[in-house]
Amino acid sequence: MLYQSTRHAYPYHPKGTLYPSSLKDQAPFEAKSSQLHQQSYHISRKSPTRPQAQMSNTQNAAQERTTKGSSASAPRKVKFNVGNAYQVIDVIGEGAYGVVISAVHRPSGTKVAIKKIAPFDHAMFALRTLRELKLLKYFAEEGVSENIISVLDIIKPVSYESFKEVYLVQELLETDLHRVIRTQDLSDDHCQYFLYQTCRALKALHSAEIIHRDLKPSNLLLNANCDLKVCDFGLARSTQTVEHPDPKQNGFTEYVATRWYRAPEVMLSFRIYTKSIDVWSVGCILAEMLSGKPLFPGKDYHHQLNLILDVLGTPTIDEFHAITAKKSKDYIRSLPFRKRRTFESLYPNANPLAIDFLKRTLTFDPRKRYTVEQCLAHPYLDAYHDPEDEPAAKPLDADFFDFDMQKEAIGREELKRYLYEEIMTFNPSA
Repeated sequence: MLYQSTRHAYPYHPKGTLYPSSLKDQAPFEAKSSQLHQQSYHISRKSPTRPQAQMSNTQNAAQERTTKGSSASAPRKVKFNVGNAYQVIDVIGEGAYGVVISAVHRPSGTKVAIKKIAPFDHAMFALRTLRELKLLKYFAEEGVSENIISVLDIIKPVSYESFKEVYLVQELLETDLHRVIRTQDLSDDHCQYFLYQTCRALKALHSAEIIHRDLKPSNLLLNANCDLKVCDFGLARSTQTVEHPDPKQNGFTEYVATRWYRAPEVMLSFRIYTKSIDVWSVGCILAEMLSGKPLFPGKDYHHQLNLILDVLGTPTIDEFHAITAKKSKDYIRSLPFRKRRTFESLYPNANPLAIDFLKRTLTFDPRKRYTVEQCLAHPYLDAYHDPEDEPAAKPLDADFFDFDMQKEAIGREELKRYLYEEIMTFNPSA
């Protein structure tokens, strides 16, 4: 059933539900319908005030989604052609990549989220949209999307010629972990539960040989019952695309993930990035849940790397020789010796098992970092871990990301054709 949702019964559920105050801080809107080929909504919304803290672009985008518009700001109108089956309620998220609204599916009365993307404003947006759509369809087909955001429907364009926007209909979750951490303290039970669900989703990705590459609190959606789903797969890539990388490149290109959650091997240009970069992000997310603030809030590349070294200490000889980029090695050599700080000193009130989890995931050497399967089996997650109920997906075919491998040669019109075909062949009952 398209709009039927079942909540997973875990053996233990943390006490208390989440009611972040940020849910009350949505900007007002006005909706009007017009008689076009589809029902069209014009939502007037104040332009969000930029946060004062110095943050990376992607972190700014997450912040803007939760910030009220200034009374001095000029209102902006966002148009939604969502068809007669949906009634628009409110804008709930906004960034450079798209706008998300809450809506009601009229036939069923189910509340949903509709993500509007203008993929043809920039070639990168089209690539991200195509990646995300193909992956979400694949995870749904594999039956592993319980902790991954699902696509319930895609509003189909009237014609190829009029195709300018993508409307993804997805499950509605009231908030995300970034907002929750900013507005309330989390119990150790909540930390375990959120961490487990994140790792459970990550197992599905990694079993399919997919690296998310942009795990962060704002990409972990939550509802009041503490159910968690990973979203935003626009930067995700197959591990197969870097097993034989272009010698002119260092592993992945177009890596623009949020700096604060980047693994050191990404900062230092290791030749090939592995699934372990996601595990590093998971460790950073746990640290943030424990303290209420990011562990490595770097202002720029050098500051980010120095914050990491302030905690992990100067790399060992083996770790140093694993760095392939000469400039990175020279930079490390130029730095003063740093002694490693203990996670016990950073988080003196934390569960000792949480401290051990940090030690296993926040390692400088990716080869020594836990896999997601090891994370799930860690004693900190004993209350939830069940190997028989942590689904895996089949590895993706090597040609799944062909459009990514050929992106330099693919023009905007060909990308549009790829996207159009994906949308028109989408079957919501599949």
